[in-house]
Amino acid sequence: MNSHDTHPGGPDLAALAALLADGTRAGFCLALLDGRAWTAIELARHAGVAASTATGHLNRLVGSGLLTQERQGRHRYVRLADPDTAELIEKLASMAPRRADPPRSLPAVNRSRALARARTCYDHLAGALGVAITEAMTDRGMLDWEQGLALTGDGTAWLAELGIALPPATRRPPVRSCLDWTERRPHLAGAVGAALCRHAFDASWITRIGTSRAVALTDAGKHALTDRLGPAAVET
Repeated sequence: MNSHDTHPGGPDLAALAALLADGTRAGFCLALLDGRAWTAIELARHAGVAASTATGHLNRLVGSGLLTQERQGRHRYVRLADPDTAELIEKLASMAPRRADPPRSLPAVNRSRALARARTCYDHLAGALGVAITEAMTDRGMLDWEQGLALTGDGTAWLAELGIALPPATRRPPVRSCLDWTERRPHLAGAVGAALCRHAFDASWITRIGTSRAVALTDAGKHALTDRLGPAAVET
């Protein structure tokens, strides 16, 4: 009896695993964790594959529901389907074994280090910076972990001081813990995590590094976070 016969009508976990077992498709999903829409040509260049090969892989990912697509003129744009999909990819990355062939060239090493220091995870901050901010908010009583992650009154007041209003209630939780794949510790996700990340970009606390999802903390960001959360928030 195969796995499909064991639970008829149930979720086909093996099919999902097979989709992500391909290195090119997995690489596409990791690249799309920056939250932006990419064209097939951009993803092909990123993965170092032919455009026709990229198209075939993207068709499978879109057909599975992991990605969504939209067309503008002759261009086809794809992105991760939703925050839940992004969280799934990030969690799988945190559980995946480290590569046996670490980057050796100086540019590759620098890219890897930049991603580990600070990056976007779909629409919220991750890496050492995301974890440091989360822990600083916890230390200051803005986040409560006793019965699952929750935003406290102090946290709501702090966001209001920054000009960040709590997002309206939706299916997406206000705060969520997301296990960071480089730090192996949780960072803040959910609607509040996304709002804080948008504020960091709008206030020029962070800026993107090239076309990757790595971000750099600016001098303005260092001063702002140190003033509001203490020096531990910028120790990356």
